[in-house]
Amino acid sequence: MSLNHNINKSTEILNKKAFRSALRKILGFSPSKKDIYDMAFIHRSAKIELSDGSIINNERLEYLGDAILDAVLSEYLYRNFPEASEGELTKLRSRIANRSTLNKLALSMDINNLIISHINNSSSINIFGDALEALIGAIFIDKGYTRTKKFIISHILSDHIDLNNLIKTETDYKSQVFQWAQKLQKQISFNYNEDYDFVKKKYVFTTILRIDNEIFGEGSGSSKKEAEQEASLNAVRKINRIGFID
Repeated sequence: MSLNHNINKSTEILNKKAFRSALRKILGFSPSKKDIYDMAFIHRSAKIELSDGSIINNERLEYLGDAILDAVLSEYLYRNFPEASEGELTKLRSRIANRSTLNKLALSMDINNLIISHINNSSSINIFGDALEALIGAIFIDKGYTRTKKFIISHILSDHIDLNNLIKTETDYKSQVFQWAQKLQKQISFNYNEDYDFVKKKYVFTTILRIDNEIFGEGSGSSKKEAEQEASLNAVRKINRIGFID
């Protein structure tokens, strides 16, 4: 065995030990299924192709983690804010789980130091939030829903998010969408409809928000403004999924 091989092998072991140590610090526990955590930090640009043609990266874990995060946040907000309406709970969940917030959370948790990618991380900041969601997916596979919920509440909500400050912050989703559209020179239009609800004895406004003739969001409310804000909120979610609103 060559000297270079021994040096490379030793470096690999040291790197692996450093990775495990940093991961335990983030998690607050020692993982059981270590390989799934390795996968959580492999960006698609650094994908690994196996001999059977299968691909290893963190996209599937990201998909799973996104769903688990939504479920945990929904339950947590429902239980802790009993006076909030469905719309208020939805807005609050969106503020926590949007791409910009997840990117900042990942950076504050030092997740960026564990990511393996072949792109410039500073120009593709969304890979940080994606890796956080993938990590949540990995915890779910390794430890199950209850342990994952505990991690999200203890290590994300409690340690890194000021919920009271978040509640006080009024977000104008319509302005966000307009700013994004103007930046990219896209056309926005709202199409309205008005119906009378005989049960509730009031008018209900619905609207569809289109960007360059593509439907980005729909909303309803007791006024055009309410309907616009709900449609804009749904548009912001869609835009955040494709990584454009910061």
